[in-house]
Amino acid sequence: MNPTRLLRPFFLKRLSAVRRFAGETEEIQRAQLRKMIAAARQTEWGRNHGFRMIGSYEQFADSVPPTPYDRFRPYIMRMIRGEKDILWPGKVRRFAQSSGTSDGKSKYIPVTDDSLRLNHYHGSRDVVSHYLSLNPESRIFSGKAFILGGSFANELSDQAHSRVRVGDLSANLIEAINPIANIARIPSKRIALMEDWSKKLPALVEASMDRNITNISGVPSWFLKVLQEVMARKGVTELHEVWPGLEVFFHGGISFAPYRELYNSIIDPGRMHYLETYNASEGFFAVSDSFDSAGMLLIIDGGVFFEFKPLGSERILPPWEIETGKIYELIITAANGLWRFPLGDTVRIESVCPIRISIAGRTKSFINAFGEEVMVHNTDAALTKTCRRLGCKVMNYTAAPIFTTCRTRGRHQWLIEFAVPPTDMELFETVLDQQLCMENSDYQAKRAGNIFLDPLTVTVASDGLFDRWLASTGKLGGQRKIPRLANDRHLIDAMLRFNNP
Repeated sequence: MNPTRLLRPFFLKRLSAVRRFAGETEEIQRAQLRKMIAAARQTEWGRNHGFRMIGSYEQFADSVPPTPYDRFRPYIMRMIRGEKDILWPGKVRRFAQSSGTSDGKSKYIPVTDDSLRLNHYHGSRDVVSHYLSLNPESRIFSGKAFILGGSFANELSDQAHSRVRVGDLSANLIEAINPIANIARIPSKRIALMEDWSKKLPALVEASMDRNITNISGVPSWFLKVLQEVMARKGVTELHEVWPGLEVFFHGGISFAPYRELYNSIIDPGRMHYLETYNASEGFFAVSDSFDSAGMLLIIDGGVFFEFKPLGSERILPPWEIETGKIYELIITAANGLWRFPLGDTVRIESVCPIRISIAGRTKSFINAFGEEVMVHNTDAALTKTCRRLGCKVMNYTAAPIFTTCRTRGRHQWLIEFAVPPTDMELFETVLDQQLCMENSDYQAKRAGNIFLDPLTVTVASDGLFDRWLASTGKLGGQRKIPRLANDRHLIDAMLRFNNP
């Protein structure tokens, strides 16, 4: 029996609404904003910003300035202590802990009941809907979903959040999910929410290796570790020997490009599909609606209003005024109480009708020490093409500048942990430098003639370096990500201290 045939119509019905995205962006997004403003009129934020008098996007943009997290923090800490009707109606009992801000503290993102219903679970349904449309032969519901999540470990004192749950977004989603959905997923909540990764990893392997897994969901770097451990326990070299019915990986959090060859080396590409999602602590924003086209479809009816700020400009554009090919900083207003919040992510617009985006990088994750303006999408692409050409594979990487001195020119230093190292490291450095020039014209200009900038260099990371560094920060786990780029050396120098031979 294949339950997928019975459930397919429920999911495909959703796509009739998605088809409206192509021609009704402005109408749909204005309606989303109106609903959120109406819902929050009696909140403290709504009263302070005159929501009763706001009837249009233009009035909203005039009344509410873009608001970074440090201005939200006092409101959110009051919400964590139990105050109601602050940024969103009622009391909020769940918060997603996210990476720190400029003041070094963690962010706590409200996870309201409305954000769960209108956005996070709404987006999860979209993922499956698109996949079933793309793969009519799917048997995804004939087995289990293996979902790799985080925990409720956090940096708050017990007294500060005794009546709320604070932790990774995935932990909140797993705990709040409809119990019926637990029938179709593994591991158990007990294992899924474990805090100690050194204990959680073997528990995940034990819970999954003898089950019928048809789909997996998580961050590519962390899931790779789990899959490798499963294969080692079963004594196989190909994952389908363990899970013959495995057919799709729903992945997000970091670019999949540097990991594709690693996954292809352990999973038969002819039997596997991959769909990217953009599901952050602040919201579920986009999902791939194709196996091969560039970009993810922006979910414009999911409890989020999107705005776009061109790089180097103070203008902020609504979604119906953006242009294909441009890169923008993403600003959101959402049913979790974040109003005109700059996410810190930049996106490239792949199409506008409907809106499809690709993630270009973080606004603070770049190298511009010499005017080269290198972003994560440049380094991901350069590394992927270099590995493909030279037959090597990368587990993780980060990069930072080495600054100019009175005796030396500046350059970029890459710290790379290889799964399959190159046979000739000097050739690898040369090809990577050439590929980065091809991906970024500013870097190419600074490299011209070795006048302003020397060729990049690669430091080989010892096995497990990035895990050791993450453990030292208290952030080792299935949802944690390595910062790819930094415009100074504070991250890479800290990591290098763990680079034991």
